[in-house]
Amino acid sequence: MKSGFVSIIGRANVGKSTLLNSILQCHLCITSPVSGTTRNIIQGVYNDDNSQIIFLDTPGLHKAINKLGKVLNKQATSLFKDIDVILFVVDAHAGIGKGDNLMIEYLKSTDVPVILVLNKIDKLNNEQIFESINTYKDLYSFAEIVPISAKNDDNIERLIEVIKNYLTDNVKYFDENSITNVSNSFMISEYVREKLLNKLTQEIPHSIACVTTFFEEKDSIANVGVDIIVDRDSLKKIVIGKDGSLIKEVGIESRKDIEELLGKKVYLELYVKTIENWRDKGSTLKDLGLLEKE
Repeated sequence: MKSGFVSIIGRANVGKSTLLNSILQCHLCITSPVSGTTRNIIQGVYNDDNSQIIFLDTPGLHKAINKLGKVLNKQATSLFKDIDVILFVVDAHAGIGKGDNLMIEYLKSTDVPVILVLNKIDKLNNEQIFESINTYKDLYSFAEIVPISAKNDDNIERLIEVIKNYLTDNVKYFDENSITNVSNSFMISEYVREKLLNKLTQEIPHSIACVTTFFEEKDSIANVGVDIIVDRDSLKKIVIGKDGSLIKEVGIESRKDIEELLGKKVYLELYVKTIENWRDKGSTLKDLGLLEKE
């Protein structure tokens, strides 16, 4: 039995959450085209016959324009210690960005082995993949370089085998049925936020937070309430949609994911609330689980 901890890092929107979902073969982390989708450190547990790997999915590094952004950047670079290996995920198709260079500077301060994961190779031909490998290998002394397509599950098994070479423990930290440490309440609020992210455009998704305020399970049903928090009243109308059409769609789609998660029928109620400038309020960030409480 080999086991250990792996941190998944990278700039925003390179496919870190999609990668973890692909490794675990489940919908653990929400995904969307919106940069900065992940706001919390998500822990996922991979098990097979001879190993247990605990993955830590971190928020993407980006330019911070408010307190929330600063908190997320701190989280993104906080998991360089007490882990066995770092997966540095990059968008091979988009090429090197400022966030990649900034992350590499952070990596220079750690002795932890770093595996470069070239994601989105499904958009490249073989020659372009080799060019991408040559470009990145000159920037940092990576322990390994593994090209993948998280979206298509391409080369994921190879990546897992490479990771196993760097595991240092022989302790099973979780039972074989565990896939995450996050609560059902958290997953429910994330499913709702995911649907909103995929239906709203421009800056609006970054102005939204979701929190499960009511969760009651019975034998065959679950009653759930989720607050959708916006930072100004003008967004309420947009989130609700004409005659409530958008929030109805969000409710229907979210309920399907929640029912699959819980394995029972779900009654879901969504509420839209305004908390002005919530992204700059420490107390609100704590309540949302985005900032550690003292």
